Amino acid sequence: METTLVVMAAGMGSRFGGLKQMTPVGPNGEFLMDFSAYDAKEAGFSKVVFVIKKEMEEDFNKIVGERVKKYIDIDYVFQTMDELPEGRVKPFGTGHAILCCRDKVNTPFAIINADDYYGKHAYVEINEFLKNAKTGEFAMVAYDLDKTTTDNGTVTRGVCNVENGYLKSIRETRGIKGFEYCEDGETTHQLPKDTIVSMNLWGFTPEIFEYLDREFENFKNTEDIMKAEYLVPDVVDTLVQNGEVTVKVLRSFDRWYGMTYREDHATVSDAMKTLCESGSYEGIS
Repeated sequence: METTLVVMAAGMGSRFGGLKQMTPVGPNGEFLMDFSAYDAKEAGFSKVVFVIKKEMEEDFNKIVGERVKKYIDIDYVFQTMDELPEGRVKPFGTGHAILCCRDKVNTPFAIINADDYYGKHAYVEINEFLKNAKTGEFAMVAYDLDKTTTDNGTVTRGVCNVENGYLKSIRETRGIKGFEYCEDGETTHQLPKDTIVSMNLWGFTPEIFEYLDREFENFKNTEDIMKAEYLVPDVVDTLVQNGEVTVKVLRSFDRWYGMTYREDHATVSDAMKTLCESGSYEGIS
């Protein structure tokens, strides 16, 4: 069974202050996407599909694609902007990014953020699931909250309610710092110490495209369409609440690394350097 890794790389990186996906973090100029593609290949994935904006194609292929395709097949999908209402410049979000893949991805597939490092074990877990995926069952890889935060500001995480190894609900929660969050700028709430979160590492079969298409039509009627985002966790939560699918929760106890803020760069670079020096990524460059 062939499997595909879809890398969402069309984001604008506003809090980071630029295109964080194109910021080197490895000792030889590698990007976080290089490490993700390498780990996916080792875990048994057959192909990597990068979701980018059309205007990024030439630079992206030169800087990232040429290197990655030395060890795994790659392809590109462009997150289109032609459906945006007049005056909106930001893409609709991760749900729309994945929907744009429907003509290019016809195998079970995993999705990840381009600017996240998930650890090797996560790819092994999700690929094993995908190779045996059943109709109506998806999966996600969950992390301990305290292994996904930063000292440089607040973060948004998909806080998960899990029962008997399956997702019962997921809520995008903003303003998280430590085990507290404040979404309205005034009221602070506590999160349990054993909170687990989604970092947008999902495993789907191609049937997800039908659901994404249906829910996107509903999303277009959103009152605040100029700012609203069509997000994968929201769609998955709707499907779970409706009883249309089940979502198996796979656990990773690795440390997650990412660049939400520019100040995160030094921490991520140090971690990648250590991993490379340990021999985990021989031949990546």
